[in-house]
Formats: sequence, C-alpha cells, structure tokens
Amino acid sequence: MIEVKVPELAESISEGTVAQWLVKVGDKIQKGDYIVELETDKVNIEVSAESEGIIKGILKGEGDTVEVDEVIAFLAEGIEEDLNEVAPVKQKESTGKASNVEEEKNETAVSKQQRPLASPAVRKLARELNINLNEVKTTDLLGRIRQEDVRAHADRGAVQQQEEVLPKNEKTENRKAQQPVSASTGSEKPVERVKMSRRRQTIAKRLVEAQHTAAMLTTFNEVDMTAIMDVRKRRNEAFLKQHDVKVGFMSFFTKAVVGALKKFPALNAEIQGDEIVLKKFYDIGIAVGTEGGLVVPVVREADCLGFAGIEKEIARLADKARENKLTMDELQGGTFTITNGGIYGSMMSTPILNSPQVGILGMHSIQWRPVAIDQTTIENRPMMYIALSYDHRIVDGKEAVSFLAKVKQLLEDPESLLLEG
Repeated sequence: MIEVKVPELAESISEGTVAQWLVKVGDKIQKGDYIVELETDKVNIEVSAESEGIIKGILKGEGDTVEVDEVIAFLAEGIEEDLNEVAPVKQKESTGKASNVEEEKNETAVSKQQRPLASPAVRKLARELNINLNEVKTTDLLGRIRQEDVRAHADRGAVQQQEEVLPKNEKTENRKAQQPVSASTGSEKPVERVKMSRRRQTIAKRLVEAQHTAAMLTTFNEVDMTAIMDVRKRRNEAFLKQHDVKVGFMSFFTKAVVGALKKFPALNAEIQGDEIVLKKFYDIGIAVGTEGGLVVPVVREADCLGFAGIEKEIARLADKARENKLTMDELQGGTFTITNGGIYGSMMSTPILNSPQVGILGMHSIQWRPVAIDQTTIENRPMMYIALSYDHRIVDGKEAVSFLAKVKQLLEDPESLLLEG
C-alpha cells in the first residue's frame, strides 16, 4: 500500500486546503494521473500519482486543511493488486445488501470501509460522552465523523431526553426558544454563508497587514492619453502582424514605471529589519482579477523586455491566472506592482500596497473631458487619473510626487520610453 502525501508546496508555505478530489475510492489510475487539487495561499496545485494502482482510501475531505508531507490517501500499487477488496464494496452498493457493521462480532473482520471514519481525538471524545460512533450522523461528503458531529449528536440526545419528561406545551415552548433569531431585526431573514477560500483569507490577511505595518499614503496625478492612443491607432495593425500580439496600455505603463523606478530607486525597495534593501532589478507585478480573487503575477526583468515582450508575458500570465495554473515562482519576488481598476470602470482609487513592496501604481478609466492646452485653447482630451500608494517610512512625499510626475511625463511622450530601456 502506497501513502499519498502532500508534496512540498513552495518556500514558506507549510499547509493548504483540499480544493477538489479528482478521483474516488476504487478508481484505477495510471502513473502521472492527477489525484487531488490543493489550494494554497496563492495558487492551486494538482497532485499526481507516482505509480499506477487503485485508490484504496481517502483520508481528507474537500475543504480540509492539510500539511506538507501529511498522508491524504492510500493507493494499492499495480492495477491488478488486491481487486477483491474493492469489488465486494461495489457489489454491495449495487445490490443494496450491505451488511450492518454493528452486527459484526469479530472486529478484525470489519473492513476500513465499514468502520466509522474518525480520528483518535474524535473516538476519545465519543468515549467520554458515551456515544456510539455508528449512530452519529455526519454531513461530511466522505463520511468522516468530526468532533462537532459528536457534540451535535450528544446535544440532540440531551434534548430528546428532556422532551420525554416535558408536557406537550413545554416541548413547544422549548423548541421555539431554540430557533435562531436575527440579532439585528429579531426575526429570521434569508442569508447565505459562504466559506472563505484560502486565497481570499490570505488576501484579507495581507491587506490588513499592509494597512497596519506600512505608513501608507497615496498621491494622485492625471495623464493625457492622447499620444499613447495615437501611437496605438497608427501602429497596432503592423505591431500585431509583426509580433502576433496587440500593443496595449500595460506595456506603456510598465515601461514608464521602470523608467521612473530607475530615477527614484527608493520605490523599488523593501524594509528588512533596520535595513532598506534597494533592488537593482525590475520585476513588475501586474494585478489580475480572477474568480478566486486578485493575484499578482510578476513580469521578470521588465527593463530588458520590449513592448512586444511585455505584452506577451502579461497575456501569458493572465491566461494562467484565470485557469489557476500559476506557479509560486510566477507570483513571488515582485519589486513594484501595477493595478488597473479602470477595466472595471473606476475613475479614482487608493491602491493598497502589496507587502513587502513599498510602491503600487493604480491606473483608472479614461474619461474624455475639456482640457486647457494653453491660456487660449481648450480641447477635448482622453484623461486618466493615476494614483501612487507608497510606504512613507522610506519614501518621502517629495520622492513620491516626483516619481508620479515622471511616470506622467513618460506616458505623455511615448517616444521617450524607447530611450528609457
């Protein structure tokens, strides 16, 4: 029998959550087949079989937390190995003549599939409460009995015993007293409770940490997008034919950010203890919205990429993000982040730092409005508000404002981006 264990997930990640079992007990699998999908703080990981065989037991249900190197399933090696242990179970299920476990007198003859699935802690609790685990009902899809199931069974037993000695009218009042009551209105209202995914919990935790750790401030500016839109209009068709990718706004903003970071290196740094670590490389995180929440894959060495290289890498990472296929390496180590709320219609926002980074640039929707070109000329221009949130512990206000002004300057003169490298 082979133990299926949780593999090494990534550096600094010691646990995950069972997102989905891709097999069930009795399934025949080949070496390399995916068995289970695990959700970590940032990515989902599919665990594959190391050899062919039959799934003999699943120890963790969907939603359970598992640790690295923990056994989560058993695999009988070889397709032909021990088929007799699986076949009777299927036969009993199909004929509806499964034997009653409680009637078995010889405990050693009872298979693991028939015995209540419970951990030693649950069995200890059941003994303390004098409860037969075979009588405990569970809502777990895999039939595993948990401590809350045992306690709920004990509570039901206590209530039942109490009702046996109560008059009929007292039973009715007792049931009414046990009905849930809304704390806000005093009456029941329809609600839906959805368990937070591990990724959502991590996002929430990190956002709160960023607020509590960094001295975060935000400064704003606006960009006239006329020149960029003109370049895209004139060059997009030829660019697409040559590079097989469209030229989007993100490549311009990534180039502009890299140029500004070179001039103001404090925005490309982080705090470690009592030291400021200035990064001499430019790995730019690009925020991507997915069904599971926001993720920030990293465009490595963005300063060494051209417009086509940046666009292709962003497209590749965005596709993997939406398919939950990003690796930990593609999510870690960014030095600065760009987020675009404009695709959702946001005109202005204050982006939250992606710790331990000390700077994040927020893009917003383009709005056409009248702009004074000079003292006598007003024109209708496509304008975008941009926001820079920064950690005031190591970035002064002057640096932050100057950084954003540099980004604005580069964006309004796109040809200058070619000189920034």
